[in-house]
Amino acid sequence: MSINEHNHPYMTIHDFHNHSHIGWDNSLKHITEIDSGQVVSFEIIEASGSQFTKHSTVEDVKKLDFSKVNPTVGPIYVKGAEPGDTLEVEMLDFQQLDWGWTALIPGFGLLTDDFTEPAIKTFDLTRKNTTEFLDGIDLFIKPFPGTIGVALPEDGLFNVVPPRKNGGNMDIRHLTKGAKLYLPVWVEGALFSVGDTHAAQGDGEVCGTAIEASMEATMKFKLHKGKTIQEPRFELSKAPTPEADSQGYFATTAQGPDIFEASQNAIRYMIEYLSSEYKMSEEEAYMLCSTTVDLKINEIVNQPNFGVSAFLPKSIFK
Repeated sequence: MSINEHNHPYMTIHDFHNHSHIGWDNSLKHITEIDSGQVVSFEIIEASGSQFTKHSTVEDVKKLDFSKVNPTVGPIYVKGAEPGDTLEVEMLDFQQLDWGWTALIPGFGLLTDDFTEPAIKTFDLTRKNTTEFLDGIDLFIKPFPGTIGVALPEDGLFNVVPPRKNGGNMDIRHLTKGAKLYLPVWVEGALFSVGDTHAAQGDGEVCGTAIEASMEATMKFKLHKGKTIQEPRFELSKAPTPEADSQGYFATTAQGPDIFEASQNAIRYMIEYLSSEYKMSEEEAYMLCSTTVDLKINEIVNQPNFGVSAFLPKSIFK
């Protein structure tokens, strides 16, 4: 770790592997202390924890050790933070993107019964704003942290995979540069951690992975004393998807009494459309859905059925 003085104390946390952990545990020793108003840059390793490289193949997916997946850097102790406070985390910048990956991992994702074989696709992220998915299809690079949160009040080790009241693996793709995330403080010092950075993702991250990528994430922390919230909230400084919105969308819909099953069907219909119209494999279509298609709840009150749509931005096609 190194500290340089600017208007606010500025800290960079290097050596991810020696400053990271997997899972949430309020007994973990913090790696450093910061003040409210401090800016911190985190050097974050992609979600496989260095098990994948830009040259990885299906064989690497088969050997993936899930116990090493989704490491987060931290925890960081915020001076003065106490239960009942709120920690504001402002996303200032994301840099040093080089390459990324998306994978189909058997037993993981929205359509586990449909896709039982492993697959992986790697991406060149050195272009400024886009990355090529297939010839004629460019995805917008919109970096954000998939896993971000504070320690839980309950003792013990909690799995990092699901989102919780502390934040966690929320995969909110709108937490890009300029966004502010508000986290409830549950323990003294908050014990903040972050990881699982993504270069691009659709709402839902339906195959279980986004474009997973290592990067440097810079954030500013502000403590709100006595402001109590029960679960995370966030605030956006501008319209979240102007690039995707620029040429409209194609959407598939599904209805039914189970919103999870309706979401599955909406994605199945989108995979069918992409495979037919753009001559890609079903595996490629599933990955494309995970990295750029947004699941949206259209109808939740007219029981017994609920409505879900899958939105595909037309702007990704040249």
